[in-house]
Amino acid sequence: MRPVERGDWPVDGEGVRRTFSDYPEARGALIERMGEYCSFCEGRMNASLAVEHMLPQEHHPGLAREWHNFLLACVNCNSTKSAKRIRLGSYYWPDRDNTARAFVHAADGVVTAAPNLSPQERRRAERTLQLTGLDKLPPHHPRASDRRWQHRREAWARAEEARDCLAASDTPHMRRLVIRQATALGHWSIWMTVFAADADMRQRLITAFTGTARACFDSATRPVPRARGAL
Repeated sequence: MRPVERGDWPVDGEGVRRTFSDYPEARGALIERMGEYCSFCEGRMNASLAVEHMLPQEHHPGLAREWHNFLLACVNCNSTKSAKRIRLGSYYWPDRDNTARAFVHAADGVVTAAPNLSPQERRRAERTLQLTGLDKLPPHHPRASDRRWQHRREAWARAEEARDCLAASDTPHMRRLVIRQATALGHWSIWMTVFAADADMRQRLITAFTGTARACFDSATRPVPRARGAL
């Protein structure tokens, strides 16, 4: 899960804080800050990307138009999380924790808690996967409408193909083309994993994906604890 920077509340040309008469109006500003990617599954969504309330508006109506309660979510992540009653401190969040340290991706499309987490951290990571449905896998969850698992497998294959092409022709132009392909497809964590041995490409990925929290990585692109975050 890509750690992101949502930033401060947007302001208008005169420096006055923008107001949202309804929360969907924040969608454009959120995309400008974090890109057209689901904050949870990381897929790129050109159309069906919704403003997600971290604390559901059904239970927290006072936060329905609160900028710092907004993320972006695809249909599947949004509907799976739905309006469950939650405590923010029971989960990891891409806007406040270094979620790159919490989860690992595999070639078969599986997302799991990182193996180096403490037992308490692991439980929190697993709750996060369950909350958003990122733990769903066929055939136990065969709903055709939820293809996130398949999308992760496809993204991994594309990333491996790009890595092999780069190995055969490693030029600055080819590196730019790979980054262009990655940002068009999404699934930042998968590209970061496939290019784990290439610090230059990882740095390019961190920079190219709009809104990635750069302070969550050291100069060698290793994830580091996030200031004021739980991880």
